[in-house]
Amino acid sequence: MLVNLADQVALVTGAAHRVGRAIALELARRGAHILVHYGSAAAEATETVREIKSMGVDAFPAQADLRTRAGVEALFAALHERFGRLNILVNSAANFQKRRLLDVSLEDWEETLAINLTAPFLCTQAAAALMQKNDPPGGVIINILDKGAVSPWPEYPHHGVSKAALWMLTQVSAASLGPHIRVNAVLPGPVMKPAGVAMSDEQWAEVGKRTPLLRTGAPEDVARAVAYLASEDYLTGALIHVNGGEHLW
Repeated sequence: MLVNLADQVALVTGAAHRVGRAIALELARRGAHILVHYGSAAAEATETVREIKSMGVDAFPAQADLRTRAGVEALFAALHERFGRLNILVNSAANFQKRRLLDVSLEDWEETLAINLTAPFLCTQAAAALMQKNDPPGGVIINILDKGAVSPWPEYPHHGVSKAALWMLTQVSAASLGPHIRVNAVLPGPVMKPAGVAMSDEQWAEVGKRTPLLRTGAPEDVARAVAYLASEDYLTGALIHVNGGEHLW
């Protein structure tokens, strides 16, 4: 059965820009109220909130350092004060640090796992506690992965390990939090040029040719997959590849 997202409350981490922003906007288009979490991009978060509110739903920005329990607790306290409930959590915030394996420092390793794994874990715990208080109890948690979750990625070893662990956390959470709370994941492929990487349109088009569909996608493709997982109530422990079939080659 499809769940109507109108008047639901969604928390999207890393929602100020890029894929997280697209997810927040898509859920808002479907009638959800949005907490726009951000780390340091305050101006972008404010603009995202402005656009969401123009759709006739409520939204507000909240800054939090999700690497710490105190930061997560502060974020969920702000959520509870504004909305008093939570129906959808999207763990989108992540870092993407390029290193060769032997160049990864302990600080690099700890920072990446803190943002990409510990933060979703802490948010999952906090979200589940709040979702269980809904009337009726329930909600959905959606984690954003990438190809490092399912295949070795030598240029991003610690990143890949964090995303592979996040996929396992998705499955463990789905098995543990049913029947009322569902947990799923989306694995985007080439939907946006990598942040901080100089790449021409021609180079980006070549990336798309590495997929069976021979083209790149867009953040909105990921956002629609997230909205589907939030809406379809007989899916848990599921993974949707939004990558033009990149995982097949």
